[in-house]
Amino acid sequence: MSLNAPHILVVDDDPLMRDLISGYLLESELRVSTADGGADMDRILRDHAIDLVLLDLRLGGEDGMQLARKLREDTDIPVIIVTARRDEADRVMGLEMAADDYVTKPFSNRELLARVRAVLRRYQGRRPGDQPARGTRRRAYRFAGWEFNTLSRRLTDPQGLQVPLSIGEFNLLLAFCEAPQRVLSRDQLLDLSRLHGDEIYDRSIDVQIFRLRRKISGDEESQKLIRTERGVGYMFAVPVEMLG
Repeated sequence: MSLNAPHILVVDDDPLMRDLISGYLLESELRVSTADGGADMDRILRDHAIDLVLLDLRLGGEDGMQLARKLREDTDIPVIIVTARRDEADRVMGLEMAADDYVTKPFSNRELLARVRAVLRRYQGRRPGDQPARGTRRRAYRFAGWEFNTLSRRLTDPQGLQVPLSIGEFNLLLAFCEAPQRVLSRDQLLDLSRLHGDEIYDRSIDVQIFRLRRKISGDEESQKLIRTERGVGYMFAVPVEMLG
């Protein structure tokens, strides 16, 4: 499945429910990961770029509402609460405190999918360069089939293979992803990518650009991603999708 497909994380301690939800979402051409609780959820969020979390409120000995609150405080990832609770107070609390939507069991697969797509549309409609609502740094970016996870420091190519990055390359790519389709001068890139110390001179950016271009294809395709604006600087020339 394409890396451009939204990646949904299903958090539920019931293996049958996890399988039912994930199976239907996979059939609907979405990528899916599953977790049975908070620890598993944290691991997946650290290692993968997640577009949306489907979170059950009842997770054995864990408080799903607390997990939802933590997601809202630490990330900008949209959350849909999935639960068997029918009390109106629970629904209101979930929506006011954490959730982007609320689905009560039993529900139809079509309804769940419609709600997932509606929330994804709202978040994917954000403009490039928008900052997270709660002041958090973006966890991940997607561009031209590539996926850039800032927490795990992983760059994944369109075939799903990981591409290692040096500290300088990581910071430079992050600077480009935070300001896509804008011309950035060498001074701006020096500041944004924090290339200082022994490399605090103008041409160090050109060297880092050359190395980063080799990592993201090493051919004419990389020139299309990072475009040289002669006498001015460089521009990351493709649209960038921001993830929470």
